Amino acid sequence: MKGISFGQYYPADSLIHRMDPRFKILVTIVYIVGTFLCKSVVSFGALLLSSFALIIMSKIPFKTILRSISPLLFIIGFTVVINIFFGTGEILLVELWGIRIYAEGIWRAVFMFLRIFSLITATGIFLTYTTTPMDLTDALEALLAPLKKLHVPVHVFAMMMSITLRFIPTLTEETEKIMSAQKARGANFTTGNLFQRAKALIPILIPLFVSAINRATQLADAMECRCYHGGEGRTRLNVMQCHASDFVLSAAVIACCVALVLLNQIDLLYVLN
Repeated sequence: MKGISFGQYYPADSLIHRMDPRFKILVTIVYIVGTFLCKSVVSFGALLLSSFALIIMSKIPFKTILRSISPLLFIIGFTVVINIFFGTGEILLVELWGIRIYAEGIWRAVFMFLRIFSLITATGIFLTYTTTPMDLTDALEALLAPLKKLHVPVHVFAMMMSITLRFIPTLTEETEKIMSAQKARGANFTTGNLFQRAKALIPILIPLFVSAINRATQLADAMECRCYHGGEGRTRLNVMQCHASDFVLSAAVIACCVALVLLNQIDLLYVLN
């Protein structure tokens, strides 16, 4: 659970760290779109290279990126198994006991893994590891500012997001403490069938919900004591400013996504359905 990257900021001095958070959000959206548009071996190879390039540019240790993927290994493994054993295609590789494995299914499984790895890497680098929750909240509020004319509570939404990102690491730490306390009292979370394991989580969820409600109450009291009444008339200590490097890096990411789409035309043999 310590590998969860949401809300965790990795301090470093890199070009991505110095990038304007508003550009980071926009670049992340463009990169996600480019990731889902990859359909060939060549384009996925270029996508993997771009992910490693982002890791090098951000100066974040590769072990930290891998820890952020570890909580999703079950989902990734399940997706890979589904694509391999239940996928269809034209090139049959293995047929055993009614189970057929096609070459297209293996390629789809590999592509799915690369796509998830690239998505987690890009979103983690741009939105969490190199951006503080407060900067991310201010950037989101600035991008959604036009919606204020439609009477959309943009500041409230941004504040909710900031609080959520802030307390995710706290709740994970609280969960680990509760689990350690329950194990010390003889609780077992690793044996038994699925129903027994789910039932064993009840002694964890109840105190966790009670702790979360108490923290929310304390936070609300603290905000009221500081006369917080929303975003009207509030100023910021650090004002966001755009630099030339922001436009250059954003243009590079957009060019990379366009190249990924164009590379799909090079290798049409392994195009995904």
